Amino acid sequence: MGKPTGFKEFKRQTPGYEAPEERIRHYGEFTRPLSEDDLKKQGARCMDCGIPFCHQGCPVNNIIPDWNDLVYRNRWREALEVLHSTNNFPEFTGRICPAPCEASCTLNLTDEAVTIKTIEHAIVERGWAEDWITPDTSRAKTGKTVAVVGGGPAGMAAAQQLARAGHAVILFEKNAKMGGLLRYGIPDFKLDKSVIDRRMAQMAAEGVEFRANVHVGVDISAQDLVDGFDAVVLTGGSEKPRDLSVPGRELNGVHFAMDFLSQQNRRVGNEAVGSADILATGKKVVVIGGGDTGADCVGTSNRQGAASVTQIEIMPKPPAAEDKGTSWPLWPNRLRTSSSHDEGCTRRWSVSTAAFRGENGRVVGLDCFEVDGKFQQIPGTEFKLEADLVLLAMGFVHPVHLGLVDGLGIEKDPRGNVKADVQTYKTSNPKIFAAGDIRRGQSLVVWAIREGRQAARAVDTFLMGSSDLPLC
Repeated sequence: MGKPTGFKEFKRQTPGYEAPEERIRHYGEFTRPLSEDDLKKQGARCMDCGIPFCHQGCPVNNIIPDWNDLVYRNRWREALEVLHSTNNFPEFTGRICPAPCEASCTLNLTDEAVTIKTIEHAIVERGWAEDWITPDTSRAKTGKTVAVVGGGPAGMAAAQQLARAGHAVILFEKNAKMGGLLRYGIPDFKLDKSVIDRRMAQMAAEGVEFRANVHVGVDISAQDLVDGFDAVVLTGGSEKPRDLSVPGRELNGVHFAMDFLSQQNRRVGNEAVGSADILATGKKVVVIGGGDTGADCVGTSNRQGAASVTQIEIMPKPPAAEDKGTSWPLWPNRLRTSSSHDEGCTRRWSVSTAAFRGENGRVVGLDCFEVDGKFQQIPGTEFKLEADLVLLAMGFVHPVHLGLVDGLGIEKDPRGNVKADVQTYKTSNPKIFAAGDIRRGQSLVVWAIREGRQAARAVDTFLMGSSDLPLC
Protein backbone atom coordinates (compact mmCIF):
# COMPACT_ATOMS: atom_id res chain seq x y z
CA MET A 1 0.00 0.00 0.00
CA GLY A 2 1.00 3.64 -0.25
CA LYS A 3 0.17 6.29 2.34
CA PRO A 4 -2.67 5.10 4.62
CA THR A 5 -4.66 8.27 4.01
CA GLY A 6 -3.31 8.97 0.52
CA PHE A 7 -6.55 8.09 -1.28
CA LYS A 8 -8.30 10.74 0.82
CA GLU A 9 -5.66 13.41 0.37
CA PHE A 10 -4.81 13.14 -3.33
CA LYS A 11 -7.06 13.13 -6.36
CA ARG A 12 -6.51 10.85 -9.34
CA GLN A 13 -4.26 12.55 -11.86
CA THR A 14 -3.33 11.32 -15.32
CA PRO A 15 -0.80 12.61 -17.86
CA GLY A 16 -1.81 15.43 -20.13
CA TYR A 17 -1.85 15.48 -23.92
CA GLU A 18 -0.51 17.85 -26.51
CA ALA A 19 -3.41 19.86 -27.96
CA PRO A 20 -5.28 18.05 -30.78
CA GLU A 21 -4.58 20.77 -33.34
CA GLU A 22 -0.85 20.34 -32.67
CA ARG A 23 -0.55 16.57 -32.39
CA ILE A 24 -2.37 15.78 -35.64
CA ARG A 25 0.54 17.45 -37.44
CA HIS A 26 2.92 14.59 -36.56
CA TYR A 27 3.10 10.88 -35.76
CA GLY A 28 5.09 11.15 -32.53
CA GLU A 29 3.85 10.26 -29.06
CA PHE A 30 2.07 13.22 -27.49
CA THR A 31 1.62 12.28 -23.83
CA ARG A 32 2.96 14.78 -21.29
CA PRO A 33 4.20 12.77 -18.28
CA LEU A 34 3.54 13.63 -14.66
CA SER A 35 6.29 15.03 -12.48
CA GLU A 36 8.08 12.75 -10.03
CA ASP A 37 6.32 14.44 -7.12
CA ASP A 38 2.92 13.90 -8.73
CA LEU A 39 3.77 10.26 -9.41
CA LYS A 40 4.67 9.72 -5.77
CA LYS A 41 1.29 11.16 -4.79
CA GLN A 42 -0.44 8.81 -7.21
CA GLY A 43 1.45 5.88 -5.70
CA ALA A 44 0.41 7.10 -2.26
CA ARG A 45 -3.26 6.66 -3.23
CA CYS A 46 -2.95 2.84 -3.32
CA MET A 47 -5.12 1.54 -0.46
CA ASP A 48 -4.58 -1.20 2.06
CA CYS A 49 -7.67 -2.88 0.64
CA GLY A 50 -7.05 -6.37 2.03
CA ILE A 51 -7.81 -8.13 -1.24
CA PRO A 52 -6.05 -6.29 -4.10
CA PHE A 53 -8.63 -6.81 -6.82
CA CYS A 54 -6.26 -5.14 -9.29
CA HIS A 55 -4.43 -8.49 -9.36
CA GLN A 56 -7.40 -10.33 -10.80
CA GLY A 57 -7.81 -7.62 -13.42
CA CYS A 58 -4.22 -7.99 -14.63
CA PRO A 59 -3.52 -10.96 -16.94
CA VAL A 60 0.22 -10.97 -16.15
CA ASN A 61 -0.46 -10.86 -12.38
CA ASN A 62 1.46 -7.63 -11.83
CA ILE A 63 2.22 -7.08 -8.15
CA ILE A 64 0.65 -3.67 -8.33
CA PRO A 65 0.35 -2.54 -4.69
CA ASP A 66 4.03 -3.31 -4.09
CA TRP A 67 5.38 -1.13 -6.86
CA ASN A 68 2.86 1.62 -6.11
CA ASP A 69 4.20 1.70 -2.56
CA LEU A 70 7.81 1.67 -3.74
CA VAL A 71 7.21 4.66 -6.02
CA TYR A 72 5.57 6.49 -3.13
CA ARG A 73 8.69 5.79 -1.04
CA ASN A 74 11.02 6.88 -3.86
CA ARG A 75 12.47 3.38 -4.26
CA TRP A 76 12.26 3.33 -8.04
CA ARG A 77 14.85 0.66 -8.80
CA GLU A 78 13.14 -1.81 -6.49
CA ALA A 79 9.83 -0.90 -8.12
CA LEU A 80 11.35 -1.78 -11.51
CA GLU A 81 12.50 -5.18 -10.22
CA VAL A 82 9.00 -5.96 -8.96
CA LEU A 83 7.46 -4.78 -12.22
CA HIS A 84 9.80 -6.90 -14.35
CA SER A 85 9.19 -9.97 -12.21
CA THR A 86 5.84 -10.48 -13.96
CA ASN A 87 6.05 -8.43 -17.17
CA ASN A 88 8.85 -8.51 -19.75
CA PHE A 89 7.64 -5.39 -21.52
CA PRO A 90 5.92 -2.88 -19.22
CA GLU A 91 6.81 -0.13 -21.70
CA PHE A 92 4.32 -1.76 -24.11
CA THR A 93 1.52 -2.28 -21.61
CA GLY A 94 2.17 1.12 -20.02
CA ARG A 95 1.34 2.68 -23.37
CA ILE A 96 -1.35 0.60 -25.07
CA CYS A 97 -2.97 -1.69 -22.49
CA PRO A 98 -6.56 -0.62 -21.70
CA ALA A 99 -5.73 -1.17 -18.00
CA PRO A 100 -8.27 -3.75 -16.77
CA CYS A 101 -6.36 -3.49 -13.48
CA GLU A 102 -7.72 0.02 -13.00
CA ALA A 103 -11.28 -1.17 -13.65
CA SER A 104 -10.71 -3.67 -10.81
CA CYS A 105 -9.14 -1.16 -8.42
CA THR A 106 -11.12 -0.75 -5.19
CA LEU A 107 -11.01 3.01 -5.62
CA ASN A 108 -12.75 2.60 -8.97
CA LEU A 109 -15.95 2.07 -6.99
CA THR A 110 -15.90 5.87 -6.75
CA ASP A 111 -14.55 6.29 -10.31
CA GLU A 112 -11.17 7.37 -8.92
CA ALA A 113 -8.96 4.34 -9.55
CA VAL A 114 -5.25 4.49 -8.83
CA THR A 115 -3.37 5.53 -11.98
CA ILE A 116 -1.74 2.09 -12.26
CA LYS A 117 -0.93 2.30 -15.96
CA THR A 118 0.65 5.74 -15.57
CA ILE A 119 2.86 4.56 -12.71
CA GLU A 120 3.85 1.41 -14.61
CA HIS A 121 4.91 3.51 -17.59
CA ALA A 122 6.87 5.89 -15.38
CA ILE A 123 8.74 3.07 -13.61
CA VAL A 124 10.02 1.42 -16.76
CA GLU A 125 10.93 4.71 -18.45
CA ARG A 126 12.89 5.65 -15.32
CA GLY A 127 14.63 2.29 -15.60
CA TRP A 128 15.69 2.96 -19.18
CA ALA A 129 16.78 6.51 -18.37
CA GLU A 130 18.92 5.36 -15.44
CA ASP A 131 20.44 2.40 -17.37
CA TRP A 132 18.99 -0.04 -14.85
CA ILE A 133 17.66 -2.31 -17.59
CA THR A 134 20.51 -4.57 -18.68
CA PRO A 135 20.81 -8.01 -20.34
CA ASP A 136 20.28 -11.06 -18.15
CA THR A 137 22.87 -13.66 -19.17
CA SER A 138 23.12 -15.46 -15.85
CA ARG A 139 22.01 -18.95 -16.96
CA ALA A 140 24.32 -21.64 -18.29
CA LYS A 141 23.63 -22.79 -21.84
CA THR A 142 21.58 -25.97 -22.16
CA GLY A 143 22.44 -26.92 -25.72
CA LYS A 144 18.74 -27.03 -26.64
CA THR A 145 17.38 -25.12 -29.63
CA VAL A 146 13.99 -23.44 -29.92
CA ALA A 147 12.34 -21.76 -32.91
CA VAL A 148 9.75 -19.10 -32.11
CA VAL A 149 7.60 -18.18 -35.11
CA GLY A 150 6.02 -14.73 -34.90
CA GLY A 151 7.81 -11.61 -33.70
CA GLY A 152 4.92 -9.95 -31.84
CA PRO A 153 4.67 -9.52 -28.06
CA ALA A 154 3.87 -13.20 -27.39
CA GLY A 155 6.85 -14.34 -29.45
CA MET A 156 9.15 -11.72 -27.95
CA ALA A 157 8.14 -12.71 -24.41
CA ALA A 158 8.57 -16.43 -25.10
CA ALA A 159 11.92 -15.89 -26.81
CA GLN A 160 13.30 -13.75 -24.00
CA GLN A 161 12.24 -16.15 -21.28
CA LEU A 162 13.62 -19.17 -23.13
CA ALA A 163 16.94 -17.42 -23.77
CA ARG A 164 17.14 -16.56 -20.09
CA ALA A 165 16.63 -20.25 -19.33
CA GLY A 166 19.79 -20.97 -21.34
CA HIS A 167 18.32 -22.22 -24.60
CA ALA A 168 19.45 -21.13 -28.07
CA VAL A 169 16.46 -19.23 -29.46
CA ILE A 170 15.76 -18.00 -32.98
CA LEU A 171 12.78 -15.68 -33.43
CA PHE A 172 11.36 -15.76 -36.96
CA GLU A 173 9.29 -12.89 -38.36
CA LYS A 174 7.80 -12.58 -41.85
CA ASN A 175 8.02 -8.78 -41.89
CA ALA A 176 11.16 -6.67 -42.22
CA LYS A 177 11.27 -5.90 -38.51
CA MET A 178 10.17 -7.49 -35.25
CA GLY A 179 7.16 -6.39 -33.25
CA GLY A 180 4.13 -7.82 -35.02
CA LEU A 181 1.09 -5.58 -34.59
CA LEU A 182 3.05 -3.48 -32.10
CA ARG A 183 5.14 -2.29 -35.03
CA TYR A 184 2.77 -2.59 -37.98
CA GLY A 185 -0.66 -2.18 -36.42
CA ILE A 186 -0.33 0.26 -33.50
CA PRO A 187 0.24 3.80 -34.80
CA ASP A 188 3.50 5.51 -33.89
CA PHE A 189 1.64 8.25 -32.04
CA LYS A 190 0.59 5.59 -29.53
CA LEU A 191 3.81 3.54 -29.52
CA ASP A 192 7.06 4.91 -30.90
CA LYS A 193 8.92 2.04 -32.54
CA SER A 194 12.20 2.92 -30.84
CA VAL A 195 10.53 1.49 -27.75
CA ILE A 196 10.52 -1.93 -29.46
CA ASP A 197 14.06 -1.53 -30.79
CA ARG A 198 15.66 -0.86 -27.42
CA ARG A 199 14.05 -3.97 -25.94
CA MET A 200 15.21 -6.00 -28.94
CA ALA A 201 18.77 -4.84 -28.27
CA GLN A 202 18.52 -6.24 -24.74
CA MET A 203 17.12 -9.52 -26.07
CA ALA A 204 19.91 -9.81 -28.65
CA ALA A 205 22.50 -9.34 -25.92
CA GLU A 206 20.78 -12.14 -24.01
CA GLY A 207 21.24 -14.49 -26.95
CA VAL A 208 18.00 -14.23 -28.96
CA GLU A 209 18.71 -14.40 -32.68
CA PHE A 210 16.31 -12.43 -34.87
CA ARG A 211 15.52 -13.58 -38.40
CA ALA A 212 13.26 -11.09 -40.13
CA ASN A 213 11.87 -11.31 -43.66
CA VAL A 214 11.44 -15.06 -43.21
CA HIS A 215 7.87 -16.26 -43.75
CA VAL A 216 7.72 -19.73 -42.27
CA GLY A 217 5.51 -21.92 -44.43
CA VAL A 218 6.30 -19.82 -47.50
CA ASP A 219 10.02 -18.98 -47.59
CA ILE A 220 11.02 -22.05 -45.63
CA SER A 221 9.17 -25.27 -44.94
CA ALA A 222 7.34 -25.38 -41.64
CA GLN A 223 8.23 -29.06 -41.31
CA ASP A 224 11.93 -28.31 -41.85
CA LEU A 225 11.72 -26.00 -38.87
CA VAL A 226 10.18 -28.72 -36.74
CA ASP A 227 12.86 -31.19 -37.83
CA GLY A 228 15.68 -28.74 -37.19
CA PHE A 229 14.84 -27.60 -33.64
CA ASP A 230 14.20 -29.29 -30.31
CA ALA A 231 10.95 -27.34 -29.93
CA VAL A 232 8.87 -24.88 -31.95
CA VAL A 233 6.62 -22.17 -30.50
CA LEU A 234 3.94 -20.65 -32.73
CA THR A 235 3.16 -17.06 -31.73
CA GLY A 236 1.77 -15.60 -34.93
CA GLY A 237 -1.20 -13.31 -34.70
CA SER A 238 -4.87 -13.66 -35.46
CA GLU A 239 -4.54 -12.04 -38.87
CA LYS A 240 -7.57 -13.17 -40.86
CA PRO A 241 -9.75 -10.04 -40.86
CA ARG A 242 -13.52 -10.15 -40.53
CA ASP A 243 -14.95 -9.12 -43.89
CA LEU A 244 -18.23 -7.43 -44.81
CA SER A 245 -19.92 -9.33 -47.62
CA VAL A 246 -22.37 -6.77 -48.98
CA PRO A 247 -22.93 -5.49 -52.53
CA GLY A 248 -20.13 -3.21 -53.64
CA ARG A 249 -17.44 -4.81 -51.48
CA GLU A 250 -15.23 -5.16 -54.56
CA LEU A 251 -15.10 -1.40 -55.21
CA ASN A 252 -11.80 0.43 -55.09
CA GLY A 253 -11.49 2.43 -51.90
CA VAL A 254 -12.85 -0.28 -49.58
CA HIS A 255 -9.97 -1.69 -47.55
CA PHE A 256 -9.21 -3.64 -44.42
CA ALA A 257 -8.10 -1.37 -41.59
CA MET A 258 -4.83 -3.19 -41.02
CA ASP A 259 -3.75 -2.65 -44.63
CA PHE A 260 -4.27 1.07 -44.11
CA LEU A 261 -2.55 1.22 -40.70
CA SER A 262 0.43 -0.93 -41.61
CA GLN A 263 1.13 1.20 -44.68
CA GLN A 264 1.38 4.35 -42.60
CA ASN A 265 3.60 2.67 -40.03
CA ARG A 266 5.91 1.56 -42.82
CA ARG A 267 6.05 5.11 -44.15
CA VAL A 268 7.02 6.43 -40.72
CA GLY A 269 9.59 3.64 -40.38
CA ASN A 270 11.07 4.36 -43.84
CA GLU A 271 10.02 0.95 -45.15
CA ALA A 272 8.64 0.26 -48.59
CA VAL A 273 4.84 0.20 -48.58
CA GLY A 274 4.81 -2.65 -51.07
CA SER A 275 1.44 -1.99 -52.69
CA ALA A 276 -0.73 0.83 -53.96
CA ASP A 277 -1.01 3.67 -51.47
CA ILE A 278 -4.09 3.78 -49.27
CA LEU A 279 -4.36 7.40 -48.12
CA ALA A 280 -7.09 9.43 -46.45
CA THR A 281 -5.75 12.79 -47.64
CA GLY A 282 -8.64 15.02 -48.74
CA LYS A 283 -11.14 12.14 -48.54
CA LYS A 284 -14.40 11.49 -46.75
CA VAL A 285 -13.47 8.52 -44.60
CA VAL A 286 -15.91 6.04 -43.07
CA VAL A 287 -14.54 3.60 -40.50
CA ILE A 288 -16.71 0.52 -39.87
CA GLY A 289 -16.04 -0.85 -36.40
CA GLY A 290 -15.99 0.89 -33.05
CA GLY A 291 -13.00 -0.73 -31.32
CA ASP A 292 -9.39 0.31 -30.82
CA THR A 293 -8.41 -0.51 -34.40
CA GLY A 294 -11.19 1.73 -35.64
CA ALA A 295 -10.00 4.51 -33.35
CA ASP A 296 -6.47 4.09 -34.70
CA CYS A 297 -7.89 4.53 -38.21
CA VAL A 298 -9.55 7.75 -37.06
CA GLY A 299 -6.30 9.17 -35.65
CA THR A 300 -4.28 8.16 -38.70
CA SER A 301 -6.90 9.57 -41.11
CA ASN A 302 -6.83 12.91 -39.31
CA ARG A 303 -3.04 13.03 -39.53
CA GLN A 304 -3.19 12.30 -43.25
CA GLY A 305 -5.55 15.25 -43.72
CA ALA A 306 -8.93 13.60 -44.26
CA ALA A 307 -11.76 15.89 -45.27
CA SER A 308 -14.01 14.18 -42.72
CA VAL A 309 -14.05 11.03 -40.59
CA THR A 310 -17.15 9.08 -39.58
CA GLN A 311 -17.04 5.95 -37.45
CA ILE A 312 -20.01 3.58 -37.37
CA GLU A 313 -20.61 0.63 -35.05
CA ILE A 314 -23.31 -2.04 -35.14
CA MET A 315 -23.41 -2.34 -31.34
CA PRO A 316 -25.63 0.04 -29.34
CA LYS A 317 -24.07 3.09 -27.77
CA PRO A 318 -22.72 2.09 -24.32
CA PRO A 319 -23.77 4.03 -21.21
CA ALA A 320 -21.59 6.99 -20.26
CA ALA A 321 -20.91 5.37 -16.87
CA GLU A 322 -21.29 1.79 -15.72
CA ASP A 323 -23.28 0.54 -12.75
CA LYS A 324 -20.39 -0.19 -10.39
CA GLY A 325 -22.60 -2.30 -8.15
CA THR A 326 -23.14 -4.85 -10.90
CA SER A 327 -19.92 -4.55 -12.94
CA TRP A 328 -17.03 -4.03 -10.50
CA PRO A 329 -14.39 -5.55 -10.37
CA LEU A 330 -14.95 -6.85 -13.91
CA TRP A 331 -14.27 -4.98 -17.14
CA PRO A 332 -17.34 -2.76 -17.61
CA ASN A 333 -19.36 -1.89 -20.68
CA ARG A 334 -19.26 1.88 -20.92
CA LEU A 335 -18.60 4.56 -23.47
CA ARG A 336 -14.90 5.00 -24.18
CA THR A 337 -13.59 7.99 -26.07
CA SER A 338 -10.00 7.79 -27.26
CA SER A 339 -7.58 10.63 -27.90
CA SER A 340 -8.15 10.00 -31.63
CA HIS A 341 -11.85 10.75 -31.29
CA ASP A 342 -10.97 14.06 -29.64
CA GLU A 343 -9.04 15.00 -32.77
CA GLY A 344 -12.17 15.00 -34.90
CA CYS A 345 -14.70 12.31 -35.68
CA THR A 346 -18.45 11.76 -36.04
CA ARG A 347 -19.53 8.58 -34.24
CA ARG A 348 -22.74 6.61 -34.78
CA TRP A 349 -23.94 3.43 -33.07
CA SER A 350 -26.52 0.74 -33.90
CA VAL A 351 -25.72 1.13 -37.58
CA SER A 352 -25.36 -1.62 -40.18
CA THR A 353 -24.18 -1.36 -43.77
CA ALA A 354 -26.47 -2.65 -46.53
CA ALA A 355 -24.24 -1.86 -49.50
CA PHE A 356 -21.39 0.22 -50.85
CA ARG A 357 -22.23 2.59 -53.68
CA GLY A 358 -19.77 3.23 -56.47
CA GLU A 359 -19.06 5.21 -59.61
CA ASN A 360 -16.54 4.13 -62.26
CA GLY A 361 -15.37 1.30 -60.01
CA ARG A 362 -14.69 3.46 -56.95
CA VAL A 363 -16.66 3.76 -53.75
CA VAL A 364 -18.64 6.98 -53.32
CA GLY A 365 -20.86 6.11 -50.37
CA LEU A 366 -22.65 3.63 -48.13
CA ASP A 367 -26.29 2.63 -47.79
CA CYS A 368 -26.94 2.14 -44.09
CA PHE A 369 -29.75 1.47 -41.65
CA GLU A 370 -30.22 1.43 -37.90
CA VAL A 371 -30.63 -1.83 -35.97
CA ASP A 372 -32.32 -2.84 -32.74
CA GLY A 373 -30.79 -4.74 -29.83
CA LYS A 374 -30.98 -7.98 -31.83
CA PHE A 375 -29.23 -6.36 -34.81
CA GLN A 376 -32.43 -6.44 -36.85
CA GLN A 377 -33.19 -3.57 -39.20
CA ILE A 378 -35.49 -0.88 -37.85
CA PRO A 379 -37.93 0.03 -40.65
CA GLY A 380 -37.71 3.59 -41.90
CA THR A 381 -34.19 4.23 -40.57
CA GLU A 382 -32.34 3.93 -43.88
CA PHE A 383 -29.78 6.63 -44.63
CA LYS A 384 -26.76 7.26 -46.85
CA LEU A 385 -23.18 8.26 -46.09
CA GLU A 386 -20.75 9.77 -48.57
CA ALA A 387 -17.33 8.13 -48.62
CA ASP A 388 -14.18 8.14 -50.73
CA LEU A 389 -12.42 5.69 -48.42
CA VAL A 390 -13.98 2.93 -46.31
CA LEU A 391 -11.92 1.11 -43.69
CA LEU A 392 -13.15 -2.22 -42.32
CA ALA A 393 -12.11 -2.44 -38.65
CA MET A 394 -14.36 -5.24 -37.48
CA GLY A 395 -11.78 -7.46 -35.84
CA PHE A 396 -10.17 -10.74 -36.79
CA VAL A 397 -11.64 -14.22 -36.96
CA HIS A 398 -8.59 -16.50 -36.59
CA PRO A 399 -4.99 -16.92 -37.75
CA VAL A 400 -4.17 -17.35 -41.41
CA HIS A 401 -4.18 -21.09 -42.04
CA LEU A 402 -2.46 -21.26 -45.42
CA GLY A 403 1.23 -22.03 -45.14
CA LEU A 404 2.27 -22.38 -41.52
CA VAL A 405 -0.77 -23.84 -39.74
CA ASP A 406 -1.98 -26.09 -42.54
CA GLY A 407 1.59 -26.96 -43.47
CA LEU A 408 2.15 -28.39 -40.01
CA GLY A 409 -1.14 -30.28 -40.04
CA ILE A 410 -1.90 -29.35 -36.44
CA GLU A 411 -5.37 -29.42 -34.94
CA LYS A 412 -7.54 -26.30 -34.79
CA ASP A 413 -10.29 -25.43 -32.32
CA PRO A 414 -13.89 -24.75 -33.45
CA ARG A 415 -13.09 -21.06 -34.02
CA GLY A 416 -10.16 -21.83 -36.30
CA ASN A 417 -7.41 -21.04 -33.80
CA VAL A 418 -4.51 -23.40 -33.15
CA LYS A 419 -5.67 -25.81 -30.47
CA ALA A 420 -3.55 -25.88 -27.30
CA ASP A 421 -4.37 -25.75 -23.59
CA VAL A 422 -3.10 -23.21 -21.06
CA GLN A 423 -1.22 -25.71 -18.92
CA THR A 424 1.17 -27.28 -21.43
CA TYR A 425 0.54 -25.01 -24.45
CA LYS A 426 1.16 -28.10 -26.58
CA THR A 427 -0.55 -28.51 -29.92
CA SER A 428 -1.57 -31.85 -31.42
CA ASN A 429 2.13 -32.22 -32.30
CA PRO A 430 3.92 -32.62 -28.92
CA LYS A 431 6.99 -30.81 -30.24
CA ILE A 432 5.00 -27.74 -31.27
CA PHE A 433 3.59 -25.19 -28.83
CA ALA A 434 1.25 -22.24 -29.43
CA ALA A 435 0.66 -19.02 -27.50
CA GLY A 436 -0.91 -15.62 -27.95
CA ASP A 437 -3.50 -14.65 -30.55
CA ILE A 438 -2.77 -17.66 -32.74
CA ARG A 439 -4.09 -19.80 -29.86
CA ARG A 440 -6.65 -17.62 -28.07
CA GLY A 441 -7.88 -15.39 -30.88
CA GLN A 442 -7.48 -11.64 -31.08
CA SER A 443 -6.81 -10.17 -27.68
CA LEU A 444 -4.78 -7.64 -25.71
CA VAL A 445 -1.01 -7.15 -25.63
CA VAL A 446 -1.02 -8.05 -21.94
CA TRP A 447 -2.57 -11.45 -22.71
CA ALA A 448 0.04 -12.03 -25.40
CA ILE A 449 2.85 -11.35 -22.92
CA ARG A 450 1.25 -13.64 -20.34
CA GLU A 451 0.86 -16.51 -22.78
CA GLY A 452 4.37 -16.06 -24.15
CA ARG A 453 5.80 -16.28 -20.65
CA GLN A 454 3.71 -19.29 -19.70
CA ALA A 455 4.48 -21.09 -22.95
CA ALA A 456 8.20 -20.51 -22.35
CA ARG A 457 7.93 -22.28 -19.01
CA ALA A 458 6.04 -25.14 -20.65
CA VAL A 459 8.72 -25.48 -23.34
CA ASP A 460 11.49 -25.34 -20.75
CA THR A 461 9.78 -28.13 -18.81
CA PHE A 462 9.39 -30.16 -22.01
CA LEU A 463 13.09 -29.80 -22.81
CA MET A 464 14.60 -30.14 -19.35
CA GLY A 465 12.03 -32.08 -17.31
CA SER A 466 11.38 -29.15 -14.98
CA SER A 467 11.57 -25.36 -15.02
CA ASP A 468 12.24 -22.55 -12.60
CA LEU A 469 10.87 -19.92 -14.96
CA PRO A 470 7.92 -18.02 -13.42
CA LEU A 471 4.46 -19.56 -13.62
CA CYS A 472 3.31 -16.30 -15.20
